[in-house]
Amino acid sequence: MNPLLTISNSLNNPPAFSKITNDHFKPAFEQLIEKAKAEIDKIGASEAQPTFENTIEALEFAGKDLDRVSAIFFNLNSAETNDEMQAIAREVSPMLTEFSNDILLNEQLFKRVKTVYDQQNREDLSPEAQTLLDKTYKSFTRNGALLSDEKKARLRKIDVELAQLSLEFGEHVLAETNKYELVLENEADLAGLPDQIKEQAAETAENKGYPGKWVITLEYPSYVPFMTYSARRDLREKLAKAFGSKAFKGDDLDNREIVKQIVKLRNERAKLLGYKTHAHFVLEERMAQSPDKVMDFLSELEKYGKPGARRDVEEVAAFAQKLDGLEKLEKWDFAYYSEKLKKEKYNVDDELLKPYFQLEHVVEGVFKTAEKLFGIRFIENPSIDRYHKDVTVYEVKDENDNDVATFYADFFPRAGKRAGAWMTSYAGQYKDESGNHRPLVSIVCNFTKPSKTTPSLLTFNEVTTLFHEFGHALHGMLANGTYESLSGTSVYWDFVELPSQLMENWCYEKECLDLFARHYKTGEKIPQEYIERIKESASFMEGYQTMRQLSFGMLDMAWHGTENLEVENVAAFESDIMSKTDVLAPIEGTNMSCSFSHIFQGGYSAGYYSYKWAEVLDADAFEYFKEHGIFNRSIADKFKEHVLSAGGSEHPMKLYKRFRGQEPDVKALLRRAGLLQ
Repeated sequence: MNPLLTISNSLNNPPAFSKITNDHFKPAFEQLIEKAKAEIDKIGASEAQPTFENTIEALEFAGKDLDRVSAIFFNLNSAETNDEMQAIAREVSPMLTEFSNDILLNEQLFKRVKTVYDQQNREDLSPEAQTLLDKTYKSFTRNGALLSDEKKARLRKIDVELAQLSLEFGEHVLAETNKYELVLENEADLAGLPDQIKEQAAETAENKGYPGKWVITLEYPSYVPFMTYSARRDLREKLAKAFGSKAFKGDDLDNREIVKQIVKLRNERAKLLGYKTHAHFVLEERMAQSPDKVMDFLSELEKYGKPGARRDVEEVAAFAQKLDGLEKLEKWDFAYYSEKLKKEKYNVDDELLKPYFQLEHVVEGVFKTAEKLFGIRFIENPSIDRYHKDVTVYEVKDENDNDVATFYADFFPRAGKRAGAWMTSYAGQYKDESGNHRPLVSIVCNFTKPSKTTPSLLTFNEVTTLFHEFGHALHGMLANGTYESLSGTSVYWDFVELPSQLMENWCYEKECLDLFARHYKTGEKIPQEYIERIKESASFMEGYQTMRQLSFGMLDMAWHGTENLEVENVAAFESDIMSKTDVLAPIEGTNMSCSFSHIFQGGYSAGYYSYKWAEVLDADAFEYFKEHGIFNRSIADKFKEHVLSAGGSEHPMKLYKRFRGQEPDVKALLRRAGLLQ
């Protein structure tokens, strides 16, 4: 019996992960694609007059079993993959793309959708139903429904190629990350490293077959601390070059040709559909609306960010000169010396703070924060099946003990897990005649594992990462829409980061830190003076960090928002774009584009600016909380009702203004960042 074919869509039904093997996936996909096709064909072939219910709603609820299995498979392919799964992904991705195109290029079906779109009286529909109608119609037109047969065939071919190229891009980056090892032979190589990082490096070495040595990898929990604390400038340079040259070495894992192909195909696809560029196509469905508006936004921030970034670099360079006689500050020096400068200026650093941020306590703190704001509780349930022993599963309940969600927490790196941190869903929230289907939500991170002598202690940056991903999770868990495609995080991409980035603000507030920040050995609460130093240092190097984010956003827009783009040399193209925002010399032999997974593997193409866009929203929103108290329940209720529970039911600016009473103010971000001089 294939457990993927017996998954019930009954309320809150988690997958039986322990019964699923790789052999189950392909047969399940094949069978469920056929089942979904039959459901779609039935809608298209209906002889009844097309209505919102028998066409638009019917389409929304078709293929639920396939959606569920796709979510399970592709989430596992990110969090617990292996060569066999990656091979299956390469097989099933074209099948799913073809199935999707079969729907979107089905003329009979589109005719019915268009009839409803043209004839439906909008006043008879709820705002959410109106959004669904518009979104459904656009999903056809934006995928070629109005094209000639010849152009439709080309569009299908492009979509299959893009799905394959995106997978290949990600596999190359993961393979490059996994294969690199900086093997350290003696104590002198460890100069400057905190004890816990040394211990972790020794355990990594042992696991990789280097007993008695230390190994640093390109995974963030290994790479970032080394770049921050290692006193060995030669090794920092070596590691920075390895990190920055992922998939950029001219070998079989090189991504340069893939980048060029992806960009070319995306722009060709956009032109087929009548758009100037891929960015014009993408931004039609974003708050920002157009590449010009995005560039105006990024340029406005650059006006304040670049002078701040130059001041930051000058300050760090002068400090490095004074401390070590360093003649020229390089990129691989910046984290090391800025961390030392931060410690000198604010007497605060990760090693001072980490003992107060034991992972289990931080998790407890984020749960308490959610309870105080939104009235939800998290109850661990070890009997719920999980896909790896490191995953912890919780039932989420409201104040009346109703089911809110099932929550999976997966915190530690391993070979089968991609780098970074993300939130995802194994099943989304929606309502039908059987009730309100509650979501299965997961956050996946790569924090330092506990060692034999020390629990997992987080840097302050990792604490904010956890709160960030948990904000996304709240968006999924508190969803309360009718339609899954508009529920939870199914919102415009430049709105989706609002809940996550907003949650980070609580990490800087005493009222919140007092809930969980206590010394893992003594139980002592984090001292008030440390909290003050954290707050004082919050905008430290903010000019430099702002320019770093803007440079990524501008690189993304250059790849995707340039008409008739022809790129021969990926490195030269990137260098030209990045030189406009660089405040430190680039590292020779490195390239961002070749490992820029957000835009070439994930969903952020023509959308990387949205991190900064959402920062404006979150800074503005948190000012509202600060005015009335950070745990003010009535403000939290408004945020829950108009943002978290509303999902993508209406245009995000309408929702935001209902919550805030005004449009967001860009100056709120500049005030918080200390960039308004």
